[in-house]
Amino acid sequence: MDPFANLSPLDHRYAVEDPAQFARLSQYLSEAAYLRYQLAVEVALVKGLVKMGIAPAAAAEDIERAAQLVTPAEVAAEEEKTHHNIRALVNCLQRRVSESHRPFIHWSATSMDILDTARALQYRDATRELIAPALGELEQCWIEQTRRYAHTPQIGRTHGQHAVPVTFGFALAWYVQRLGDRMETILSAARRLRGKMAGAVGAYNAASLRVSDPQQLEAVVLGELGIKPALISTQIVPPEAVLDWAHGLVSTFGVLANFADDMRHLQRTEIGEVGEAFTAEQVGSSTMPHKRNPWNFEHVKSLWKEFLPRILTVYMDQISEHQRDLTNSASGRFLPEVAAGLVQAADRLTRFSRRLVVDETRMRANLERSANLFVAEPLYILLAAAGHPSAHEAVRRLTLSPQAGKESLAELALADEELAPYLQRLSATERELLHQPEQYRGLAVQKAQDIAAHWAGQLQQWQSTGWGLSA
Repeated sequence: MDPFANLSPLDHRYAVEDPAQFARLSQYLSEAAYLRYQLAVEVALVKGLVKMGIAPAAAAEDIERAAQLVTPAEVAAEEEKTHHNIRALVNCLQRRVSESHRPFIHWSATSMDILDTARALQYRDATRELIAPALGELEQCWIEQTRRYAHTPQIGRTHGQHAVPVTFGFALAWYVQRLGDRMETILSAARRLRGKMAGAVGAYNAASLRVSDPQQLEAVVLGELGIKPALISTQIVPPEAVLDWAHGLVSTFGVLANFADDMRHLQRTEIGEVGEAFTAEQVGSSTMPHKRNPWNFEHVKSLWKEFLPRILTVYMDQISEHQRDLTNSASGRFLPEVAAGLVQAADRLTRFSRRLVVDETRMRANLERSANLFVAEPLYILLAAAGHPSAHEAVRRLTLSPQAGKESLAELALADEELAPYLQRLSATERELLHQPEQYRGLAVQKAQDIAAHWAGQLQQWQSTGWGLSA
């Protein structure tokens, strides 16, 4: 199909932009991939029946061969007749195996045994092969930059106003921590995804007709797929594991959007502390040749705006009437798009974080612009420690002086008859700090390095164990 004839921007815009990435996403998140997982569950069922002595060994070999031949187009054509997706899938399998083996295909299963288990496998594998590697690469990039800029002075900001100094590495470490935490959430949820082979209402009614221990059959079947059964199901697997996984994706998207927003604001002309690398041919504006818009960071925030509201749909899909209804049959099909969007956003942020231009001179200049004022905090703290009964109010009044901002508050305090005696009680080191306020940055350097070290170790451990999600 012509990609520009598709309806979703994921297909007609971003697939064209990065075909290799789209191929990776399609391998695990497409409708064809979902069908492949459904077929794998049907094959596992017959293998389980063989192990339980219900089906001959040849049946498993027959259906495994047949499953490799079934195509999405064929199943879709069959569904036009059956108006039932899993019955169409079963028909396509049965026509390819010997007549004696046909009864074992889908034996005792209901549609949701196949569909819910297939989704769990799909989301687990997508996490291991797509989501975790993409986020891990971004996390590694941020760790490296945290270390690189751990000592780079930057003014801290609250409410968009200059506060007190930090370092740029400290500011980046905030995102290293948050992304690492969200990765833990996603991986934990992916490990808790469950399947089922419990029949129409989850009580093993059909399997009980011929199997003395239907739960053993379920365990054997799901063991073939490397996934555990839910402790109890109705016609569906309890939806909370998928809900938690989706929450992990969307809340991670929020971390990425927050980082992108910070980098976007730091590129404002009047701030100018970072810049998005531009190629020689790149155009920032259709009418203003001088413009260099931070559009890639804006793009990530824009993707977040699209996918954030979809978590509400997942919460609504948590509700199913009695043993099951179909109110999630359409809405549930869109969840893989959230995973695809997150991977695309992470890949883009990784590329442009690596190419981020950091203007350390501008950072220092912005910090020094406020040095005469942000010394107010250490001045107030040291005055209070020296015994001044209302140090905060005294320094606040000092900031209202016509000379505040033009001269150092420390100098104004020394010239103040009330405050000078308290300042004389300070140590030489403390007094020196008041005259070199850019050094007032607490544990910013240490915290940046500690956070980088912690998550570098965690990342290495995850990667060495296949993210803890090996089948």
